[in-house]
Amino acid sequence: MEWINRTRTIKVILVIIAIMLGVISLVFSNYLVRDLSREENIRMEIWTEAMRTFNNADENTDLSLVLTVIKGNNTIPIIVLDDKGGIESYSNIRIHGTDTLGFLMRKAAAMRDADHIIRMDMNEPGRYFDVCYDDSLMLKRLAAYPYIQFGAFIIFLLVALFALLSMKRSEQNRVWVGLSKETAHQLGTPISSLMAWTEILQTTYPDDTLIPEMNKDVRRLEMIAERFSKIGSLPETTPENLCEALLRVTDYIDRRSSEHVTVKCYVPERPVAVRMCSPLFEWVIENLCKNAIDAMNGEGDITIRMTEAEDRVYVDVTDTGKGIQKGLFKSVFSPGFTTKKRGWGLGLSLAKRIIESYHKGRIYVKHSELGKGTTFCIELKK
Repeated sequence: MEWINRTRTIKVILVIIAIMLGVISLVFSNYLVRDLSREENIRMEIWTEAMRTFNNADENTDLSLVLTVIKGNNTIPIIVLDDKGGIESYSNIRIHGTDTLGFLMRKAAAMRDADHIIRMDMNEPGRYFDVCYDDSLMLKRLAAYPYIQFGAFIIFLLVALFALLSMKRSEQNRVWVGLSKETAHQLGTPISSLMAWTEILQTTYPDDTLIPEMNKDVRRLEMIAERFSKIGSLPETTPENLCEALLRVTDYIDRRSSEHVTVKCYVPERPVAVRMCSPLFEWVIENLCKNAIDAMNGEGDITIRMTEAEDRVYVDVTDTGKGIQKGLFKSVFSPGFTTKKRGWGLGLSLAKRIIESYHKGRIYVKHSELGKGTTFCIELKK
C-alpha cells in the first residue's frame, strides 16, 4: 500500500512539473509577443510620420531618410484610407479572391476593430489619412507557436503515458502467464500422486468414510491447477447457468468457513445464462468471499446477490467487515496492494483480469463504509 501511494505521488509530481513547464513557456512567449507587438506599434508610428513628411514635403526637404523608412517596411500589412474611407494604398497584403476592393475594405474594418489605426494629419485643413495595420506574419506565428508547442507537448505526454501503461500491462501479462503456468506445472505432479494414492486407499478400505472427503479435496486441487492453467492462456467461455455457479461457491465457502461466518446467496429460481469460464469465475467469487472473511476477522455476514437488467447481470458480494477508504476504491485492484500482514496482494488484481479480460465485464467497489462493510459488484453481459 505504501509503495502504491509513493508511486502515485511521484506520478502526480511529474504531471504537475510538466504542467508548470508548459505554463511557464506560455507566459514567457506571451511576454515576448507583447514586447514585439509594442515594437511594431512604434515602427508603424515612425512609418506614419515618414509618410506624413513625404506627403507634406517641399523642394527643400531631404527625403532620403524618409524613403528609407517607408521602403523598409516589408513585413507589416498596411492599408491607407483617405478622409472619405476609400482605399488610398496598401502594402504587404496578399489578396484572396477576385474582389480586391471588398477584400481590402473587410481587412481594414478588422484592423479598425483591433484598434490598429493611426491618423495621419495633412497640412491642408480637414484632410487626413488613416493608416490601418495588422500584426506581421512573424508575430502571428510567434503568438500561435506556444499553443502549438503546448498542444504537441500534451500529445507527446499522453502518447508516452499510454506507451508506458501498455508496456507495464504487457509486462504484468507476461508475469501472470509465467506464474500461472509454472504453478499449474508444479501442482500437476503431486496431484497425480494424490489421485493414485486415494484410488489405492479406496480399494484397500472401501468402507472408510474419510476417503471420499479426501477425493473431494484432491478434485479441488485439480480444479485449482486447472484455473491456473486457464489464467496462463485465453480460456474459452461457454453459456452456463450463473445461478448454479454462485450456489456452488456459496456452498463451498459456507462449508469451509467457521460457524461465526454466515454466507447467504440470493439468485433467481430460473436459470440465467451467461458466457463464462466457470472455474475462473467461481475463483473470483471465492476470492472476494475469502477477502471478506479476512476483513471481518472471521466473524460476520457475507451476502451474494444477483440482479438482472435488460442485457446485463450484476453480482454483488457484500460483507460486514472493516470497509475501504473511498480514495482506495481503484487501488485495491493494483498488483501488490494489500492491507494484510501476509499475502502478495495479487488476488483482486487477478480477479480484475479474469472479469475484464476474459469475461469482458467489469468489477469494482460499489459501496464501502469504514467500520460497516464493503460491496463489490461484478457486471457481466447476458
